[in-house]
Amino acid sequence: MITSTKQKEQKNQLNTKLWSIANDLRGNMEHNEFKNYILGVIFYRYLSEKLENRVSNLLKEDNITYAEAWNDEEYTEELKEELLDEIGYYIAPEYLFSTMVNKITNTKDFTIEELSKAIGSINESTLGTKSQDAFENLFDDLDLESNKLGQKVEARSKLMAKVLSKIAEIDFSHEDSEIDVLGDAYEFLISQFASSAGKKAGEFYTPQQVSKILAKIVTMGKKDLKSVYDPTCGSGSLLLRISKEADVRKFYGQEVISTTYNLARMNMLLHNVSYDKFDIQNDDVLENPKHLGKKFDAVVANPPYSQTWDNSMHNDDDRFSEYGKMAPNSKADFAFVQHMIYHLADKGVMAVVLPHGVLFRGNAEGTIRKYLIKEKNYLDAVIGLPSNIFFGTGIPTTILVFKKCRETGDNVLFIDASNDYEPGKNQNILRDEDVEKIIDTYKERKAIDKYSAVATLDDIKENDYNLNIPRYVDTFEEEEPVNMEKVKAEIKELKEQFLKQDEDLEKILNELEL
Repeated sequence: MITSTKQKEQKNQLNTKLWSIANDLRGNMEHNEFKNYILGVIFYRYLSEKLENRVSNLLKEDNITYAEAWNDEEYTEELKEELLDEIGYYIAPEYLFSTMVNKITNTKDFTIEELSKAIGSINESTLGTKSQDAFENLFDDLDLESNKLGQKVEARSKLMAKVLSKIAEIDFSHEDSEIDVLGDAYEFLISQFASSAGKKAGEFYTPQQVSKILAKIVTMGKKDLKSVYDPTCGSGSLLLRISKEADVRKFYGQEVISTTYNLARMNMLLHNVSYDKFDIQNDDVLENPKHLGKKFDAVVANPPYSQTWDNSMHNDDDRFSEYGKMAPNSKADFAFVQHMIYHLADKGVMAVVLPHGVLFRGNAEGTIRKYLIKEKNYLDAVIGLPSNIFFGTGIPTTILVFKKCRETGDNVLFIDASNDYEPGKNQNILRDEDVEKIIDTYKERKAIDKYSAVATLDDIKENDYNLNIPRYVDTFEEEEPVNMEKVKAEIKELKEQFLKQDEDLEKILNELEL
């Protein structure tokens, strides 16, 4: 079975189950709140099963169950120490996901208070340890005391029992999974409920085909990366996509929205990234950057488009001060670019998704754009993507690629991929062949008629550093020349037809004596 077919099958199975769970929650809460409960329980199940698998290996030669070992103080202390060191947390047998599901299925004595204690015990197990930062407040959005689940404990218990039972049916076979289970779950929920949430879903999750383009570009020719960084990391899916292209020793990211920040940490752990292999922070990256001083081998982002920001507080900020002007208050697009370049290692590669306006808007943005090209010569490629491929926005977007040490320093590659996609009901879709064409063109740095062009720095200078893609990639289609003699003949024939119709009409009117 080819990968794309397998992906579709796995996605369909996942989406069917998620929709069924969402239907159970419908009427109890707003659509955008569904995901907090569904994803929180998915993650709880994953942590439980990961721990059970690890404990099974640890106790393999002892011929003893986890429950039996936990009742032995000496075993318990050794298990806690081992588990905290290897996976960063522990869960008592009574608080495992499988225990909860067994109670729901067999003994019928499950209560939501037990689930709450189980969730809380995970966080408590990490207090004072090296993994505390990775797990702290991780389940804050899973509010099991909310009246939205039901007014009474019995009602809340009944509803969450349904959720746990259906999540128990989801296949977590990560070894042969071709999809990002948590990320795809989030993407599906966003696609169904984004309009109700009133949020720009594209800011939280980057479609996997776009993530693939960014990941392949920043890892091209590299199999090992010391560090990767996403300053607006959302659910972390873009960072994780890079690890499918190269070995990543450590992931760094920052996310301003606490709910999404929690999801990013969940996503890291769910994808077997050890708690000490990622550093995800929760704050506004432009106002309170958490990784200043660090340089990264690969930097990627899909930041919120044309976001407002306060540029008056950053005149002496090393990230922005050398450009001559600050990005405007009304549009922080170039502020994100400047922040990312600040963190890019000398031999690193950076790829960022932005609205098309960054290519041609003037004033301060024009000054920054000119500085990046003329003074620094960091811009390596401009890639135009189709419109309507992100949740929550139909605008066309562009990928800008930057390098501080460019192999082809005398030119910039322009790609117009705006017409290559599969039309979709809600979003347009980049096909595998569309992605491959972009990557091959970037890798070979070749000019293709109506698709790509290699522009010299002088060409860009002549255009006053305007990067609008049609200035460089000629997509004009010539119309067939008009045969004027043929047109004259057709007009003459039409006139003759009209004259005959008039004569026929006059003849009929005369016969009727009108």
